[in-house]
Amino acid sequence: MSTARGARARARIEVTAAIKDEARRRLAAEGAAKLSLRAVARELGMVSSALYRYFPSRDDLLTALIIDAYDSLGETAESAHAEVADAGPRERWIAVCVAARRWALEHPHEYALIYGSPVPGYTAPETTIPAASRVGLLLIGIVRDAHQGQGVARPPLPTDLKVEAQRMTAELAPDLPPEVVAALVAAWAQLYGLIGFELFGQFNRVVEDRETFFRHAADQLAHGVGLIFPRPTRPNAAHGANGRGTDSGRANGA
Repeated sequence: MSTARGARARARIEVTAAIKDEARRRLAAEGAAKLSLRAVARELGMVSSALYRYFPSRDDLLTALIIDAYDSLGETAESAHAEVADAGPRERWIAVCVAARRWALEHPHEYALIYGSPVPGYTAPETTIPAASRVGLLLIGIVRDAHQGQGVARPPLPTDLKVEAQRMTAELAPDLPPEVVAALVAAWAQLYGLIGFELFGQFNRVVEDRETFFRHAADQLAHGVGLIFPRPTRPNAAHGANGRGTDSGRANGA
């Protein structure tokens, strides 16, 4: 009995994977708005009623594809971060951003599914949130480590944004200053805006060396969230009368 159940479970996994693969091919060919369970079933040689046992509706299939895309992006970013885990916060931040861009360029249709135009008639359920949060939580963790270590600079916060910044802080990162959390949310949006501009053609005839440009932009985002640290000084530079170096470059707000 257990052997039979194991065989059925393996078969279900294989069929589910085949359905998702065909759905991704249709995303690439026609876009998410035209995704149809009947069309997927037809391409796989299945009757629609059989496919419904795996995904009861188009929205269920879309949700599965969205979670897979977010998880794939998250795994790529986390792997890149693990490779530089011993580096400074700014280097770790840039590594995560670069990994997100690389994943998007390698998976343009999946990126469009999660960060492109909304699919008409579809609302993502809360089950997508854990996967969707992976890259954002990774970036928050980098800033948190800096805040608890060398410190972060606190960006200016307009008075009329204070209440909203405090709300976001309570929800996203209670152990960080509201100024930093507000900057983090803006940086998160700008990161995917940069990637989207490149992926969807807005940089055509504007930016040629896009990798170098992106790294510079990612570094500026790091600066914007307060990852500002002293740079090594040249010999005999920035010394006072007592021969000791100044600490003017150190981040404030530690």
